[in-house]
Amino acid sequence: MTIRRIVPNIQAGSEEQMRAGRDFYGLLGLEEVMDMGWVATLASPANPTAQISFFTEERTGPVVPDLSVEVEDVDAVYAQVVASGAEIVRELRDEEWGVRRFFARDPSGRVVNVLTHQA
Repeated sequence: MTIRRIVPNIQAGSEEQMRAGRDFYGLLGLEEVMDMGWVATLASPANPTAQISFFTEERTGPVVPDLSVEVEDVDAVYAQVVASGAEIVRELRDEEWGVRRFFARDPSGRVVNVLTHQA
C-alpha cells in the first residue's frame, strides 16, 4: 500500500476563522493550493505533500474528519479496514470533485478521511 500524503484537517467555526488560519499558516510559508469555499488546503511550495486543510463544514459526510490520508488504492484499503472491524463512519463513494473516499474511526476515536484522486 502506498501513502501519498497525510493532511491534518482543522475545523474552523466560521469563514473568518478559516481566513485567519490561512493567514497564520501563510506566515510559515504555506500557500493556498485549493479553495472550495467550505474547505481550503495550503501546501509548502518546496514540499507539496506538506499540507494542512481548513473546513467550515463537511459537505458530503456526517463530520469533519480529523485528518486525510491519500492512498494509491482506496478500494483495497477500504476492504482491509472493513475486514478489520473498524467503524466505517461514511461508506466508500465517488465525489463530484474527483476523489473516491470513505471515513473510518481510528482506535483513539479520530475520524480519518481515506481517499484516492481519480484520473
